[in-house]
Amino acid sequence: MKGLIQRVRGARVEVAGEIVGAIDQGLLALVAVEPEDSPEHADKLLHKLLNYRVFSDEQGKMNRSLKDIGGGLLLVSQFTLAADTRSGMRPSFSTAAPPALGAELFDYLLLQAQRQHPQVASGRFGADMQVHLVNDGPVTFMLQI
Repeated sequence: MKGLIQRVRGARVEVAGEIVGAIDQGLLALVAVEPEDSPEHADKLLHKLLNYRVFSDEQGKMNRSLKDIGGGLLLVSQFTLAADTRSGMRPSFSTAAPPALGAELFDYLLLQAQRQHPQVASGRFGADMQVHLVNDGPVTFMLQI
């Protein structure tokens, strides 16, 4: 499982012109599911999402987590992160999970996040989404589980 996280001042996801998920300060996580992933992988990714220290403390050092600041978490499924781009001029998606597994594990991740954190929003799995964000820093990290 992969999660590309971006520290944001705010972010939202639109589908067909409708806002389906939005947060203020927090993390936008673009999530890719791979064929070998399981609920245990999703649990590990969620633990990192909630506890990874990417927010500044009083001294300006990245020592605070999403939980520490009480920020929002916006989860967006993005199978293209699982693409194999090592050769050729077109990505191969053979390394991405089949849609049914991707949906199952993304929904599991979302449900667990909602149970463990008070501010969770999401895009819509499989939809054509427009993601709007203000990247704070910019601060972006790739988490691989």
